[in-house]
Amino acid sequence: MIQDSLKPIVALAKRRGFIYPGSEIYGGFANTYSFGPYGVELKKNIKDLWWKTFVQSRRDMVGLDGPILLHPKAWKASGHLDGFNDALIDCKACKGRFRCDHLIEEATSIDADGLTIPEMTALIQKHQIKCPKCGAKDFTEARHFNLMFSTQMSKTTSDGGDVAYLRPETAQAIFLDFKNIIDTMRVKIPFGVAQIGKAFRNEITPGNFVFRVIEFEQMEIEYFVREAAWESTFETWLKSMHDWCDLIGLKKEHIHEKEHPQERLSHYSKRTVDLVYDFPFGTSELYGLAYRTDFDLKQHMEFSGQNLEYLDLEAKEKFIPHVIEPTFGVERTLLALLCDAYEEETLENGETRTVLHLNPRIAPVKVAVFPLMKKEPLGSKAQDVFHMLRAHFTCEYDESGAIGKRYRRQDELGTPFCVTIDFDTLEKDDTVTLRDRDSMKQERVKISELVETLRAKLS
Repeated sequence: MIQDSLKPIVALAKRRGFIYPGSEIYGGFANTYSFGPYGVELKKNIKDLWWKTFVQSRRDMVGLDGPILLHPKAWKASGHLDGFNDALIDCKACKGRFRCDHLIEEATSIDADGLTIPEMTALIQKHQIKCPKCGAKDFTEARHFNLMFSTQMSKTTSDGGDVAYLRPETAQAIFLDFKNIIDTMRVKIPFGVAQIGKAFRNEITPGNFVFRVIEFEQMEIEYFVREAAWESTFETWLKSMHDWCDLIGLKKEHIHEKEHPQERLSHYSKRTVDLVYDFPFGTSELYGLAYRTDFDLKQHMEFSGQNLEYLDLEAKEKFIPHVIEPTFGVERTLLALLCDAYEEETLENGETRTVLHLNPRIAPVKVAVFPLMKKEPLGSKAQDVFHMLRAHFTCEYDESGAIGKRYRRQDELGTPFCVTIDFDTLEKDDTVTLRDRDSMKQERVKISELVETLRAKLS
């Protein structure tokens, strides 16, 4: 269920073409979403900036685009077949299905993360926890539920099976291609492999808009290091993740670090720190940074029989690298940006305007161009300016409705600047009105200087 504090953002996202409910004409399909014309631009800007920041601007990084379907043995080796489970419980009265840890945490002040099924069952009984849907206290026995989606293959795999799994994380494709990368690329430890791609998790209780969905995108890095360097590298990546938050315009006061206690770490991790964000529905995980040790490469060596050691030619030494993993969720990034940027602002005249204060780097539209009125020759001149700017920036042309309404539309889209062609443009000095989204201040700029002026303001 979407929290009330999130509803204005959800409404704006649909009204302005950022995010639509999935399969809406059939009544919807729970926890699936389409990213509309502006949403897909925002997502692309996030991913492009991330790739430029962490791959193209660094000499120690390469990229990969691995497959969604991996050999089933990969998931046995990684521990996902046996350990990628949540504890679920069903209400016998209304048939509602819930994650046990969420049920406990919402009804009590107890942190249930990492508790065993018997421990959670005992807590549910002890606190007489009610079903959130119907209020009954009659639950089934708690049981494990694997979060991976399975699919049938037309051809059997080498071990005779015909079941494959949609990947629940992008990381394993990198580990499976580790040997190919070191054989074909001039990489030296330390180095990283980055990937942006889809992942799928059959969540028991997804929700809060696009925060927890069953199909999502990850921007993920596996950074390979010597074991002795893991602690310093971990701290360096933690700072880089904070720097990324600054770069895309998230407010520092909304970002916090949450260290995972040792007894509740994932099976592959020796240290994990989450960057959590103050969402309207509560403070929750935005990004994660994990020290995966050499667990993954060792496991895949054992299960595949292939040698995945790294050869240091200078030191004449072979070893299995350790891994630092920074993980960034695309949908959670987008949601945090919308939450951070959204404002209902009361103006001096008493009117209210809704505005998205998106950082210009990731705003879906950089510049909107208007003729003051829908008449000639204003329209022709405005079209000329629009075509000039479109060669340099993501632009939108709008001549529909009063100029004030057009400004409000662009404010809701988060467009940083609007350019208006008026009669002074035609009759006086060939200047246009340049309006700033956040301050709403306007200035006159010569058309010949417009590109450079906008480039400086948008950088």
